[in-house]
Amino acid sequence: MTFNRFKCLVVAVFSVFLLFFSASVFAQDHGEEHGSGKKEQTEEHGEKKKEFNAAEVIFGHVLNGHEFHFLEISGHPVTIPLPVILYSPQRGLTSFMSSRFEHGHTTYKGYAILTKHRIEEWKLDPAKFYVDNIIAVNEAGEPDLSVKVYDLSLTRNVVQMLLALILFTWIMLRIAKRYKSGVGVTSSPKGSQSLLEPVITFVRDEVAKPNLGHKADKYLPYLLTVFFFILINNIVGLIPGTANVSGNIAFTAVLGIISFVVILFSSNKHYWGHIFNPPGVPLGVKFILVPVEFLSVFIKPFALIIRLFANMVAGHIIIICLISLIFIFGQLNTYAGWGASPLAIGFTIFIYFIEVLVAFLQAFIFTMLTAVFVGQAFEGEHHDEHAHDDAVMV
Repeated sequence: MTFNRFKCLVVAVFSVFLLFFSASVFAQDHGEEHGSGKKEQTEEHGEKKKEFNAAEVIFGHVLNGHEFHFLEISGHPVTIPLPVILYSPQRGLTSFMSSRFEHGHTTYKGYAILTKHRIEEWKLDPAKFYVDNIIAVNEAGEPDLSVKVYDLSLTRNVVQMLLALILFTWIMLRIAKRYKSGVGVTSSPKGSQSLLEPVITFVRDEVAKPNLGHKADKYLPYLLTVFFFILINNIVGLIPGTANVSGNIAFTAVLGIISFVVILFSSNKHYWGHIFNPPGVPLGVKFILVPVEFLSVFIKPFALIIRLFANMVAGHIIIICLISLIFIFGQLNTYAGWGASPLAIGFTIFIYFIEVLVAFLQAFIFTMLTAVFVGQAFEGEHHDEHAHDDAVMV
């Protein structure tokens, strides 16, 4: 009964919203017919208001950048500039703050940062030159593509990752110091200890031991480091104005490559024997199965990379799309923008809390799959141990 009342209330609110939206659009069209001369006069003076570009906002948040961009006040961006470090074989090493570019409006020391307008103005290939890339320019301010530029800048993803790493290290050292002093050993854990100890115990008992057996303690430091490093970057990335570090393919690629190296160094002859000579498989089938098994060695870390990247970037895009609906409807009509605001904000808050859950879930999944793949790499040892134990019992 309560659910039916709720549905009726939602339908009523939505109907009222559509009624006001239709009336306001009709009034706007009617006003434009009678005020067309004023509209033409405004366009003649070049005072046309800049339209909201949702794609630009979405990719501006998801992609990397040379500054932290928070908002704009009366057309003036509120940002935190970051160090720009450039090396060119022709011009040598150059460093300065990204604020020297004045958000892409000027050049500095023979370099320019690309914007969408500049890419179109200079007729650059969008497949090779991207927004926020830095290229060399000549004295006339035109692009000089003969000059090779290596960008070594501390971008917002790099800076935020370093800050998250410092925060992670500080928290862990602080907890370790408490354990050394006896807190949590001779007495119950306190503060951050009581918060992180169940998580550490969970990773040890539910991830490491079931998949790695007697070698769980050997790999536990790596698994805990991966889990908390991904988790803290996921959580920090949910703070408004910050960068989506874990939604960057380079970040997840490095983590996947490290896991790939750990898996390879954990493998033994049984692991490679099952790949290149699967037991109990007919010879004709082996010609098909062996290439598939060999490719799976590289597919496993690739799956780790893509899964973490796709899930984290998708959540941020959904949140920005929901917020963008307010401005998209607002361009159509003021009343439509205000009417869409409660719905957009409500769904944004809902998705935001889901993203907090996803932040923990993706850190857990990456750690779990890493443990599973490492366990498979020395799986043959378990069979040998079981066979030895059975022989002793007999």
